[in-house]
Amino acid sequence: MKLTLEQINVAKIESQFIFPIYIQKLKKLGVNNFITFVSDGHTQYFDAENESISDDPKQNLTISEYINKEKFIERLQLHQNGGTDYATFCKDCAENGIDNWVVNLPAMTCIYYDKAGNEIFAEEIPDFQS
Repeated sequence: MKLTLEQINVAKIESQFIFPIYIQKLKKLGVNNFITFVSDGHTQYFDAENESISDDPKQNLTISEYINKEKFIERLQLHQNGGTDYATFCKDCAENGIDNWVVNLPAMTCIYYDKAGNEIFAEEIPDFQS
């Protein structure tokens, strides 16, 4: 994969951490999809050929066995509206049973999963034209 973690970090900063803008920047870099693991915070990025690159773990969270979908959606909406930072959002995910999320850039979707791999919530990513 020609993609580097430095390019991904620049995309995060340039997007001012606004998720739809970040997604557009990743698309331009050739990212096809990525999965973020809540327990340690690392993300694995894949290109169209399924080659991947991962960043380093950032945290150590325990994922709840109890899935609270309604509370998770409430906390997700709060985060999306600027009410929490990323670290708090990750803690909210862990507390409500979210193990990871998968972003599919061609489909513009983000799907949240529990530890057993069950889909808990799916959402469309707004298309943001820069």
